[in-house]
Amino acid sequence: MALRLLIGNKNYSSWSLRPWLLLRQAGISFIEERLGFNDPLFKSRVLRWSSAGKVPVLVDHDRNDLVVWDSLAIAEYLAERHPEKLLWPADAAERATARSACAEMHAGFAQLRAMMSMNVSARLPGHGWNVAVQADIDRIVMLWESLRSRHRERGPYLFGAFGIADAFFAPVVFRFQTYAPDLPLGATTYMQTMLSLPAMLEWSQAAEQENEFVVEDEPYRRAP
Repeated sequence: MALRLLIGNKNYSSWSLRPWLLLRQAGISFIEERLGFNDPLFKSRVLRWSSAGKVPVLVDHDRNDLVVWDSLAIAEYLAERHPEKLLWPADAAERATARSACAEMHAGFAQLRAMMSMNVSARLPGHGWNVAVQADIDRIVMLWESLRSRHRERGPYLFGAFGIADAFFAPVVFRFQTYAPDLPLGATTYMQTMLSLPAMLEWSQAAEQENEFVVEDEPYRRAP
């Protein structure tokens, strides 16, 4: 198998979710190498492949063990390696918009990330909310509703068919499920569409079965 993807805990690792979901939902074969954040060998196992020392990492064994790190770079690489999968929209203008949305998600929404960290198995309604977080939520909802209104006739995802943009907002979907902020109907409908994806269900079920409690990712619960 040509591709290897190094990921962290499925319960917590939002960065890992994006390329994993993209690969799985697109039907691209890969080896999954899951590394627990509490594993004392975590760093050394990642450094074997990437000097950045962080997950996710994609290794292409068919191309002399080419290493691609960072979730956005991995998504771009997969789109180039598998053009037949149409991971970006075919239209140039829509593709530019999709890249803009992914870049904003990749670099922005700092308050949401800090206060509502991804925790797939938890249900913490009301936790993490403040005015700055609400501003991030409002911007995300505006993006979702704008994109869905333009492309809804072609399918239920942000650009009609599932693609990189949906994979990049997938961790937000899990965050909204965990913290249950008030959302308008359109955002809730998109959330349910994403949560019903076979790959999202697979990730969620695996996260539920993890027995590792990572203190740094649990600001609202005590260690058992």
